[in-house]
Amino acid sequence: MRVLGIEGTAWAASAAVFDVEADDVFIESDPYQPESGGIHPREAAEHMGDAIPRVVDTALAHARARGGIDAVAFSRGPGLGPCLRIVGTAARALAGALDVPLVGVNHMVAHLEIGRHQSGFDSPVCLNASGANAHLLGYHNGRYRVLGETMDTGVGNAIDKFTRHVGWSHPGGPKVERAAEDGEYVDLPYVVKGMDFSFSGIMSAAKDAYDDGVDVEDVCCGLQETVFAMLAEVAERALSLTGTDELVLGGGVGQNARLREMLREMCEARGASFYAPDPRFLRDNAGMIAVLGAKMYAAGDTLAIPESAVDSNFRPDQVPVSWRSGEESVARKPSETGTVRGAEATVTTAGDLVTKRRLPKEYRHPELDERLRRERTVAEARLLSEARRAGVPTPLVHDVDLPEATLTLQYVGEVDLAGALSTEATRLVGEYLATLHDAGIVHGDPTTRNVRVGERAGESVFFVDFGLGFHTGHVEDHAMDLHVFGQSVEGTAETPEPLFDACLSGYLDSGGAAAEAVVDRLRTVEGRGRYQ
Repeated sequence: MRVLGIEGTAWAASAAVFDVEADDVFIESDPYQPESGGIHPREAAEHMGDAIPRVVDTALAHARARGGIDAVAFSRGPGLGPCLRIVGTAARALAGALDVPLVGVNHMVAHLEIGRHQSGFDSPVCLNASGANAHLLGYHNGRYRVLGETMDTGVGNAIDKFTRHVGWSHPGGPKVERAAEDGEYVDLPYVVKGMDFSFSGIMSAAKDAYDDGVDVEDVCCGLQETVFAMLAEVAERALSLTGTDELVLGGGVGQNARLREMLREMCEARGASFYAPDPRFLRDNAGMIAVLGAKMYAAGDTLAIPESAVDSNFRPDQVPVSWRSGEESVARKPSETGTVRGAEATVTTAGDLVTKRRLPKEYRHPELDERLRRERTVAEARLLSEARRAGVPTPLVHDVDLPEATLTLQYVGEVDLAGALSTEATRLVGEYLATLHDAGIVHGDPTTRNVRVGERAGESVFFVDFGLGFHTGHVEDHAMDLHVFGQSVEGTAETPEPLFDACLSGYLDSGGAAAEAVVDRLRTVEGRGRYQ
């Protein structure tokens, strides 16, 4: 079986042929290169209109020499509407002329699937790091669930904003990578919220540093070290939440050697497997469209022409994953014995005490790592006590060792909430989040792994790990707490809707008018993500 794929979501006009039996991919691409600045949608569409016929002709000639094609697959979205429409029209015309089925592929799911296909992994977490997107996906209950995402802009676009500011042409990522090799680390804002993250603050700070006379090589070094450390950290958080030990990388920013090095070091340290596809499959390409198209075609997932409209906001979690029906979820049963390794710390239990040590992260720059470990240890010790005084059950803090970033805590609960989900427990989570927010405290990472349940110590629900917490009364930050908890439930629970509904019900019943404003903002946050 051979499938011809066509890609053209933004800048890369590309066509490919995937020969399933030979497991061979032929790719012909003609990328758009703006003379200055970033991608201009009109110019990109003009390039698509000119280049798509050429690359398709080349791919088609390759296929005909090997016996023809059995289906046509195309990137249906997400992407720039004018470009997508050109690709969609070409795919429909070709499928009609050859009288073969048409397959519509989600571009972001294709980034994930090419890595899964080549690695042979069963059910990995995928970090997609591309121009317009940055998110973590995992397969669960028939779809790819968004475990974490950027709250403002894609990672490639964020870097391009800085490079345009300093006068460099598109694409900016390779130029930053080269400049960073000659730079010294510069401290820049680091923003992680559970498994979500934000790039707007670091980009503004990088521009300001450059304008203030800091060497551009130093700013580039700080930019890379900070942005990629954020991505590596949230990827590790996703591995910890789900319990899987497989990570694949997708997206054009994945070509950056420093990012791949960080992810590899992170995975090696926690005994996980890491795979990054060949660079030709990381940047936008039709090869990944053809490979996923073949899987969808084999599963009978094809489109009638009237149903084949493109969708510039086509989210990965909207895609029914027909080709993986019945396969294992990314979510695994959490371990509760011995020394448990979380995303940033080991937790060792001895009787009624727990020793929690924030581990040095070899993938992070030493200055950044030391700062984060110290700040988070201080924040956790302080906020655990403040939350308890506000009426939220938390473990008592027995000792703090700042040089070792270690806390000695009371053992609470019997199991993580991830291992004992119920509407009663998630309703209590909502009630206690409302209590925290009323006291001006944000937990920062209220996932199902950072809530303990059980009657030990006289309570049924305990909040732990306030390392990402802080003080604020802002409705946006309170809404993000709910968003983080909702994502963790969505990505791991068999029936997430009633569980999160119970959380919101408990929050609204306990928080009054202020809680209503937070839930209203939550709906805005949910629609803001750039994972579409």
